[in-house]
Amino acid sequence: MEEKDLLEEENELIPVAMQIILHAGNGRTKAQEAIKCAKAQDFEAARSALKEAKDNIVLAHRSQTAVIQNEAAGKSYQPCLLFTHAQDHLMTITSEVNMTRDLVDMYELVLQK
Repeated sequence: MEEKDLLEEENELIPVAMQIILHAGNGRTKAQEAIKCAKAQDFEAARSALKEAKDNIVLAHRSQTAVIQNEAAGKSYQPCLLFTHAQDHLMTITSEVNMTRDLVDMYELVLQK
């Protein structure tokens, strides 16, 4: 395969990677907002921010899933470090959003006692 062909295939994953990073990052921002709202004892706003965080994670996951489905159907991609980074970014932030949900729940429980 020529170098030009390799770059064209690799570049195909870059816009997908950027979408994953963008949406996952927005999810992290909303999770951080949820914690601030919980600290201010505004649990309705915290839950709203958590929903937005989860919605952003879903958007990021859909971008990733399209590539995975294409590969499963036989399409080949050249390795792309940015795409690998995006997947790691998504996995980490998904965990953060899940932990944030639990933190907000626990904070609310503590305040009720």
